[in-house]
Amino acid sequence: MSPDSVPPGSLRPAAEVNEQIRALWLRAGGSLSAQERAEYELLVVEWAEAIRGEIIEAA
Repeated sequence: MSPDSVPPGSLRPAAEVNEQIRALWLRAGGSLSAQERAEYELLVVEWAEAIRGEIIEAA
């Protein structure tokens, strides 16, 4: 699933996004291509938003 396929405003759980980040690094063998880096950056932004959402829910 590409980060682009997640509709704006719908947050996946941070753990799910984290798993996708880990899988990306494993596939890349620890060295990201330009395309993989762009995907990684999108995933990190999505992960941060999910974390914020989980913190706000907990409060």
